[in-house]
Parts: sequence; C-alpha cells; structure tokens
Amino acid sequence: MKLIMQSEFENLRLNDNHEYGIDTCGNKQVIKIYCNDLLIAKKITQKKSVRYFGAKGYEGFLTSQD
Repeated sequence: MKLIMQSEFENLRLNDNHEYGIDTCGNKQVIKIYCNDLLIAKKITQKKSVRYFGAKGYEGFLTSQD
C-alpha cells in the first residue's frame, strides 16, 4: 500500500459501490474500504496522526469528479 491524498480516500469512501468497516483499539482507529471483498484503501488514525493508504491499482476505483 502507498500513501494517498485525503480527497482520494473520501472519493472511494463515498462511492455507493464500495463497503467500509471501522476497527477501533484504544487510541487507534482503522477504516478499511472494500470493493467486492478486495481491500482497496485504508485510513489509520492514531492520536493526532492521520494517514491514508491505497492498495495497488486503487486509481481504477476512483469516480470522476466534474
């Protein structure tokens, strides 16, 4: 997985064709986005740090923004 921009992550999360799940453990939260049971992106929040990751080929799942 590689770092991606927040706008790309939100684009994937807001797509109705994708599902997402939230895991929380202590002060760490992980949001994972799936398409057909394939992990395509995740967001990791720990304390004040927020990082967005995209799986290889995540660009193919982005919707166009006009």
